[in-house]
Amino acid sequence: MKNYKDVLKNFTKKDYETGVVNLHIHTKYSDGKADFIDIIKQAEIKNMKAIAITDHNTAQGHIDNPETFAITGVEFDVWFKYIFLHLLAYGIDVNSDCMKKFYAKSKSETEWDIVRIFSRRNLKELIDAIHKAGGIAVLAHPACCWALNMETFIKDLKKIGIDGIEVYYPYPRWRKYMKFASIEKIEKIADKYNLIKTGGTDLHGLNL
Repeated sequence: MKNYKDVLKNFTKKDYETGVVNLHIHTKYSDGKADFIDIIKQAEIKNMKAIAITDHNTAQGHIDNPETFAITGVEFDVWFKYIFLHLLAYGIDVNSDCMKKFYAKSKSETEWDIVRIFSRRNLKELIDAIHKAGGIAVLAHPACCWALNMETFIKDLKKIGIDGIEVYYPYPRWRKYMKFASIEKIEKIADKYNLIKTGGTDLHGLNL
């Protein structure tokens, strides 16, 4: 099994900014518009270095299509204290028994914000399961988290086992107005606490 900490550490800021690496992609398996295999084909045509398909609360796309070059991924909805956050799991064995209790039990849990916000996943248990399944845990789009003190929030996540932070991420639409920290600040926090820095576009559309 690959050491995904090393794999992700080797990707650079330029890789994310030029689009040759995209580690945050959704498909029809959750609330995306694109077909899973079509995304794979697009990435191959573009000769991308790496992609991760990270549908909300489900790894079914990877289970149904096991022989692709995509890094396995899931974006989980979870609460930590008073903060609702998204946790990206990368490089997991999607068939691992320890992950099954965290997967969505219905399609609505992969699509609808109003359903997903009532998640009852325990963050520490989820991070532990991700590690047992051979993966790494990364905080998604942290500037959108309603944390009054971003550094304290991330430091607390580090204490319970988080491996990285999604740093290189565009903040379009409403996200540009609902930010609690700058990308520059997030990057400094990641460096300070020796966290892996990842990136992706949070694609929900048809084309990479």
